[in-house]
Amino acid sequence: MPSIAIKYVRWIDAFNYRLGRFIMYGIFAMVAILLWSSISKSLFDPSKWTLEIAQFSLVAYYLLGGPYSLQLRANVRMDLFYGAWTKPTQAKTDVITVLFLIFYLVVLLYGALDSTAYSLGYFGGNFFQFYWDMISGVTSDIVHFRFGAIPETVKGMTGHLEQGPTAWHPYLWPIKVISCIGIFLMLLQTISELIKDIATIRGVDLRAGEPTAHLHVEED
Repeated sequence: MPSIAIKYVRWIDAFNYRLGRFIMYGIFAMVAILLWSSISKSLFDPSKWTLEIAQFSLVAYYLLGGPYSLQLRANVRMDLFYGAWTKPTQAKTDVITVLFLIFYLVVLLYGALDSTAYSLGYFGGNFFQFYWDMISGVTSDIVHFRFGAIPETVKGMTGHLEQGPTAWHPYLWPIKVISCIGIFLMLLQTISELIKDIATIRGVDLRAGEPTAHLHVEED
């Protein structure tokens, strides 16, 4: 396998492994939020923010932990014949199915970026240009030391910020940004899984042993 492909697997797997190990403790945050929701409803005035925060926490937990689950092959699968096949045969099947997953994630990421731009008040058709102008403007603000609570470029480019329809009216852009990050990381991890499957077909096992953060890189 080319060394750049092995390095890609090592770096992406190492990052998503560490992120997943951190995100897994988010379950305790969700339990605490729901516990406080129950207490406040029973003893005090019900808190308006608990339902949305619990939902946002679940979205972050699911999407940021997705790459870790994919890496460990812990996602739910229906297995009728797959388990009895040899590893090369399984890898050949995975190469085909993972391409469908990559296509799905690309479409999902496109929609997430579009929705995030909308939540920031952009209602035009080219949200890629919107993001590029914002990144360029924020970089210019940093270079010219134009600091503030909100960068000047962001103030000038964002419009009416989307809010939730509930009584609390939370801003939706933070969770949408997190969703974009999670989907993007899952896409990177899926490409890593594709490389591992191709390696298995070629007789190289990149899944053996410790997580690929410790994988030794070899030249062709």
